[in-house]
Amino acid sequence: MSNARIISVNVGEIKDIEVSGRQGRTAIDKRKVPGRVFACALGLAGDHQADLDHHGGAEQALYAYAREDLDWWTEQAGREFGNGEFGENLTTSSLDVTGALIGEVWQLGEDVVAQVTAPRIPCQVFKAWTGEGQWVRRFAAAGRPGAYLRVLSAGEIGAGDQIVVLSRPEVRVTVADAMRAYYGDTEIMRTLLTVAGRGAKWDEIGAEVLGRVRA
Repeated sequence: MSNARIISVNVGEIKDIEVSGRQGRTAIDKRKVPGRVFACALGLAGDHQADLDHHGGAEQALYAYAREDLDWWTEQAGREFGNGEFGENLTTSSLDVTGALIGEVWQLGEDVVAQVTAPRIPCQVFKAWTGEGQWVRRFAAAGRPGAYLRVLSAGEIGAGDQIVVLSRPEVRVTVADAMRAYYGDTEIMRTLLTVAGRGAKWDEIGAEVLGRVRA
């Protein structure tokens, strides 16, 4: 874990794309930023989100995805996925993002402290962006969702910055586990709802998932 680093910091502007035959807007096209970028409670300077109901905000200020998982997808899809191409703000190296715990706290560089809140759940915009058939199903089944982060301490970050795991909660639910909870694993969901530092939306999502069982 001592070699864990940010290898690319990426931001994007809002653009129009076709989504399921209709015009849509997205900022998923994240591009590498040279130099250092300020990260605060609402994300990176110069970054945008088109759908504020599902992206951005304090609970999803940053999105991190591992270069190792991008490489895995490159092999699976038979095409190259570059840094930032999954819409991630932080492309990481030598960090097990999939195995990170909900509520885990990271030090990013010298100043920024961030906390893992949730996995990324694939949507039709993501599918349209990749141009891959059945992408939502494939991404969900792969269990490599990347991690959303809330920023606890603001500051500048840049490529090459070390990532240090400062703390991990006693109740252990990984990012991959949380994705399974979202899709209906009630046992994991019940555990997740006890995790300190989870994203605020989990209470609503949990009530829906557990409600389906009671119904």
